[in-house]
Amino acid sequence: MPTVLRIGPYRFSFWSNEGNEPPHIHVSAAEKMAKYWLEDVALVDNEDFRSGELKEIEGLIREHQTFLLEAWHGYFKR
Repeated sequence: MPTVLRIGPYRFSFWSNEGNEPPHIHVSAAEKMAKYWLEDVALVDNEDFRSGELKEIEGLIREHQTFLLEAWHGYFKR
């Protein structure tokens, strides 16, 4: 699971066996996990993050969207 970004408690990573899905990012902190689409930023799955945390994470994804998409395409060579 390559980590591409860390901000505060959040770790942003890809799962290497998911290159057949649309670009997305997994975000984890402690035992919490969420998955977001990257092109039209949207929450796909949430495990234990509170709504305020999800809003913060979405803001970080939007702020770093270009970088995350470039990292996705570079990693999966699309």
